[in-house]
Amino acid sequence: MKINKRPVSGKRELEKSLRKQGAFTLIELLVVIAIIAILAAMLLPALSRAKEAGKRIACLNNVRQLSLAVHMYVDDSQGKYPPRSNTNRWPNQLYDSYGRNIKMLLCPSEMTNTPASDGGTSSNNVADAAPRSYLINGWNDFFQNAAGDPSGLNDGDTMKESSILYPSTTVVLGEKKSGAGDFYMDIFEGADGNDLAGIAEQSRHDSRGDDTRTGGSNYAMTDGSAAFIKSPQAFSPLNLWCISDANRAQYKFSY
Repeated sequence: MKINKRPVSGKRELEKSLRKQGAFTLIELLVVIAIIAILAAMLLPALSRAKEAGKRIACLNNVRQLSLAVHMYVDDSQGKYPPRSNTNRWPNQLYDSYGRNIKMLLCPSEMTNTPASDGGTSSNNVADAAPRSYLINGWNDFFQNAAGDPSGLNDGDTMKESSILYPSTTVVLGEKKSGAGDFYMDIFEGADGNDLAGIAEQSRHDSRGDDTRTGGSNYAMTDGSAAFIKSPQAFSPLNLWCISDANRAQYKFSY
């Protein structure tokens, strides 16, 4: 029986044709690259927002844990908040109450890993000298009214929990500007006060930039709650760092 064989040249032509059919042309390759680029451009912002949302939640958890430490201190101190001090500041006074975990003092969205931590002065206390993203209420508007002190910035001033009129809407802890060394949120410190001078950070999270006035920051209230508050709602229409009705209205601040 005779078997017909395909000519060698025909076989080569068939192989060449198959290879040609399975290859990408330059235009097809460029189209695929363009599609991948478009998909990446669509997905990366969403991934970035998800990452920032995670940081915001982690920061809020830090604020909540520090708030619990504040309440533990108050319960152990006859209803009084940590006294204002220029040497033994609130991070060190609460050190044991938040488990000596100084990483809790730093927001994951902090712009720098080494923000000014002690207002330009050295400290022998580990917690006071640690990088820090948060301020505690200095209550100086209350002390100004109570003692007639124009600054309300006396070392050793102690705020009583019972003196707070609106526990659910009075801030005890909030975020500060990256690199600022302040420990206390003060209404009357300096020419304009810490809020007007921009020490308090109103839009660390979900912001489109420092000058866009968008986003918000995390705060803890004196009743133990903690929340993300959009800018500038911690300062306007009422200044939630203040105690009295008059001061909350008078020292409101909006951009």
